[in-house]
Amino acid sequence: MSQTSDTMELREEDIAAHVVVAQALLEGFDHTPRIGVAVGAAPVERSSGIGTRRRFRSTTPGLVTQRRVASGAVSLIARVEGADGDDALMSPLQSTVLHGLRRAIAIALAVAGNVAEQSGLGDLKRANLEGALPAARKAEFGELLAAEALVTLYVFGNATAYLMSAHLPEVSVDVGEVEEVLLDNGQTALHGVLWELDQDIAVSGKDDAHVVATVAGFAESLMEKVALRAQNMPQLEGFRSTSWRVAADDFTVSGFTPAHKAKSTTLTMTFKKPNEVVGNHIAKYQAMKLAKMLMAYDFDRRMNPFAEMGGFIFTFMGDGAPGTGKTTLIQMMAGLISEYCSNAGYPFRYQNLSTDNIDSYQGKSGQNAKAFINNIIDPSVIGFGTIDDIDQLAGKRGDRQSSAGQLEITAVLMESFAGANTVVRGNCTFGMFSNYPENVDDALRQRAGARFLVDGPQTREDYVDILFLLMGKNHDIPLGDHQVFEAQMIKKAVAASFEGHSKPHEAGLLTVYEAVRGEIGELDTINKLGTYLKAIQEADPRFTGRAIKNITDAVKVRAMDFELPDEWMEEPELFLFKGYDEKKAMIEEMRQEITVEMVVQEINRYADSEFRYADKSDEVAIDNAVRDMQRMEAAKKRYLSGGEG
Repeated sequence: MSQTSDTMELREEDIAAHVVVAQALLEGFDHTPRIGVAVGAAPVERSSGIGTRRRFRSTTPGLVTQRRVASGAVSLIARVEGADGDDALMSPLQSTVLHGLRRAIAIALAVAGNVAEQSGLGDLKRANLEGALPAARKAEFGELLAAEALVTLYVFGNATAYLMSAHLPEVSVDVGEVEEVLLDNGQTALHGVLWELDQDIAVSGKDDAHVVATVAGFAESLMEKVALRAQNMPQLEGFRSTSWRVAADDFTVSGFTPAHKAKSTTLTMTFKKPNEVVGNHIAKYQAMKLAKMLMAYDFDRRMNPFAEMGGFIFTFMGDGAPGTGKTTLIQMMAGLISEYCSNAGYPFRYQNLSTDNIDSYQGKSGQNAKAFINNIIDPSVIGFGTIDDIDQLAGKRGDRQSSAGQLEITAVLMESFAGANTVVRGNCTFGMFSNYPENVDDALRQRAGARFLVDGPQTREDYVDILFLLMGKNHDIPLGDHQVFEAQMIKKAVAASFEGHSKPHEAGLLTVYEAVRGEIGELDTINKLGTYLKAIQEADPRFTGRAIKNITDAVKVRAMDFELPDEWMEEPELFLFKGYDEKKAMIEEMRQEITVEMVVQEINRYADSEFRYADKSDEVAIDNAVRDMQRMEAAKKRYLSGGEG
């Protein structure tokens, strides 16, 4: 992970200064819980005073039904050691967990100390110890202590989750919500969460694998709770605006943003070569271009020249009938990116959000979707996220058939793809695919910046090519008078496909187009193009300002209507390993001028898709209404017949 210009180095000597305190916290301390409550009978304990009981968690937010007044001794070392029963020696994994916890505590205390000196809390603490704290600053002192507690807890959780991520087992543990979050000061805050972690390990840490899963799950839950508490808390501006990097762990603290390991995912899918994608010329061409665009990402600057200059596709939607090649397109694009990243030594992360992520537990589906988003947008990797069959995964608002989990996923995707906090760095892209895009929520569908019509083979040549490809080599059937894959020559095919959008394809849009042209003539000025757009909006009110943005983004992509040379991907020194400004200059030299023809074609391409979706959606609604009426009529006849009998 590269260090950015606004990141400070957290020195090892600053961390080492807190190791003794961290070790002492793991060895043992007394804590009287204020919020979390341990209940149930205590089994035989390995160390005196250590409780092994599950605390009671109220199901009513903010309600504490019982308080425990007796203090409890906490020893995480003894607790972790006891996970494997009677083995007298500590296992390597237990040692890893304890070293990770000690390291995370020391990092958290070092960062909190740094923040305290910047905010002036250090001076106020010294004045308070001397009895010289001015009365006028007591309120500020309390706010700064609460801020210190939040910083300490978040960095502890962040560092713990990061350090445990390389050791995660196959098992999972649900630790629930972290409750013992105390804001007196950093030290007390650590006492509270370490006590609660000890309680969780006592219940769920039945072996080493479950201890790791419990610690990692607790850290994630702690970060979520603290980030939520910090939203409206004062005195946290300094922490939010500053980053610290721990070089030895390649770990960066960046406000209330989780850190992730810059590691690739292992792909087990079958990759496809571009010539194995028959038809789908525009979709294939844009996917090939986008794969190379991703590789222009600069890890030092954490920005992509294509994203800065315009023309980068952050989200796209591929739609078409079943069997037209959407899965093949995913396999091709993932294979290209994987190959390019392998050549350059870049970490590549691919993930698909599937229906397995819909959960009946309230809020869990949204959490799954958010974890998917965070995994792909991680600025330390090249990411490709897909959402196949999005019409089944994300619910349509107002549709009674949509489950709560589906609606949670819709909300997360909408906020992540075009929300107030969305940052497009150019290191990742998201593809949504559907056989029935008309069933996707309108607002979510419009967050797809590009549209890939996946219509499969179309021409006679396409069908001969796909038959030849799928037949394989175990036959002696002659090919006949045909040049294999000549029709798939991408530039020739794409040029013809784009030219085909000089006039609309959908009947409803064609009527609007002809009417506007008949009234104002050729669409050759900004004024006339704007008039055409307004006419489209009058025909379909769903054609909003977001649609115009998507069209202009697509036009900028067309201005980048070139593929980065293959040799730049094969030999990274030619382009990928150059500095950001040099890469940007090389791209600018290849950029083309935007033409009226490009704009008209992209308006028609986008509007065609919206009219196509709207027509299908209306037809589906009409069919459903007709079926409802028929059922009511049949029910009425049966009822009357039964009444007569």
